[in-house]
Amino acid sequence: MNMVNSIAPSRPSSAALTLLLFLLSGLWVAGGASHADVMSQVAIRTIAWLLLVIALLIGLKPSAAKAGAVAWLLAAALLLVLLQLVPLPPSIWTLLPGREPFPETSLGEPLWHSWSIVPWATVNAASSFIIPVVTLYLVSALADNEERWLPSLLLGMIFLSMLIGLWQFCGFAFDHPWVNDTPGSVSSIFANRNHFALFLAVSCIIAPGWAFSGQSGHRWRAPAALALVMLFALTILATGSRAGIVTGLLAIILGLALSWGDIRHEIRHAPRWAFVVLIASVIGVIALLVLISIAADRAESISRAFELDPGQDMRSRGLPTVLSMVATYFPAGAGFGSFDPIFRIHEPFALLKRTYFNHAHNDFLEVVLDGGLPALLLLLVSLGWYVSASIRVWRAGSAQHRLAKAGSGILLLILVASLTDYPARTPIFMAIIVIAGLWLSQGAKHVALRT
Repeated sequence: MNMVNSIAPSRPSSAALTLLLFLLSGLWVAGGASHADVMSQVAIRTIAWLLLVIALLIGLKPSAAKAGAVAWLLAAALLLVLLQLVPLPPSIWTLLPGREPFPETSLGEPLWHSWSIVPWATVNAASSFIIPVVTLYLVSALADNEERWLPSLLLGMIFLSMLIGLWQFCGFAFDHPWVNDTPGSVSSIFANRNHFALFLAVSCIIAPGWAFSGQSGHRWRAPAALALVMLFALTILATGSRAGIVTGLLAIILGLALSWGDIRHEIRHAPRWAFVVLIASVIGVIALLVLISIAADRAESISRAFELDPGQDMRSRGLPTVLSMVATYFPAGAGFGSFDPIFRIHEPFALLKRTYFNHAHNDFLEVVLDGGLPALLLLLVSLGWYVSASIRVWRAGSAQHRLAKAGSGILLLILVASLTDYPARTPIFMAIIVIAGLWLSQGAKHVALRT
C-alpha cells in the first residue's frame, strides 16, 4: 500500500470503496458475535457473499501485489479447515488420536469419517472465512488514494460503538436483536464486553496515526485524537473488562510510540523541555481522569479486577482440562469449531454449571486443539512473519510507515487479547485483522525495497 501522507480525495467513488463501505456497515450492525447459531452470522455472511458476487460481476480486480503474505496465510488457513472435511476410511480414521469413544461401524458396515470429529462445526468454521476473504478482496482492490480513508472509517465505526456503550453505561437498555449480548453489560454492538474493550483499544492506536496523517491545514486532528483517546480509555474502564485494562494500556503506549516522532517534529522550535512536559501532561491528565473515575465508582473494570477470585474463575479452573484435551487429540486435532461438543465429553463434574464453556479462552491453545500439528506449524509461521515484518517497519522509523506500524500494533493487541479470549472469531475482528495485516505487509515490503 502507498504510505504517502497526503489526505484522501474529497470525492471517493470507486466500486471497491463503495462495496467496502457496505461491508463495514454490515459488520458494524451484525459482526459482533462469534456463536454459530446467532442471527447476525446469517446476516453478515449473506451480505459478504452478495458483495463478492457483485464484485465479480462488475469485474473488480484485486491487486495480488497488495495482498501479499496475508493472502497466502489466509489461503493456507482455509485449506487446512477444508481438508478436515475430507472423509477418511476407517483404517486411517481409527489411527487418529482421541477417536476411541466414537463408533467405527453402523449396521455392521465400516464408517468413513471426516478428519474433524464434529464436521458440522468445521463447516461453520469454513463458511466464516467469507468475511476475511471478501475484506481482502475489496481492500486490495482499492486505489492508493482510497486506502487512506480506512483509518477514518474504522475510527468512525469505533466512535459510534462507543456512544452505544456509554448509553448502556448510563443505565439505558440496548437489546441487540442479532447478537447474543448479556442484559446490563456494557458491550455495545458486541456479545462480549472484552471484545468491545479491545475494539476501543484498537482506536487508541489508530487515532494517533490519523492525527498526523493529514495536510498542514488539518492540525485540529491532533487535539481531537487526544480527546478521543481519553474518551476511549475511560469507556474501556466502564466496560468491566479486566483484559480491557491490559489492552487499553498497551494501546496507549503503542499509540504514543507511533506518534513520538510526529510530536517532536511539531514542537521542534519549542524548548527541549517542552516535549517532556507535553508527554508528562498527557499521561498525567489520563491518570487523573482514571483516578476520578475510580473515586466515583465508575471504573467497573478495575472494580472487577479487585473482586476476582482465581479459584472461581472458569478460565483458570478449565485450563487443566483444556491442556488434557490438547494432549489427547494431538497431533491430528479434534476439528475446527468443535471445542464446545468436545469439551462436554471431557468436562469433569467439578466444572458442571448452568452455563457452558463455549471456548478455551486461550485461542492459541484452541487452535492447536482444533488443528493439531498442522495448525501449530501454520500458527508459528504466521507469528514468525508478524515478528519479522514488525521489526522491519518499526526499525525503519519513517513517518511514511505509520499505517504499517499501526497494523503491527493492532495485531499485537489481538494476539495479547487472544491469550485469555477469542476476539479473532468475531466477524468484525476478522476484517480488522486482514486490514491490519495488509498495512503491515505493504509497509514491510516497502522497507525491503528501499534497502
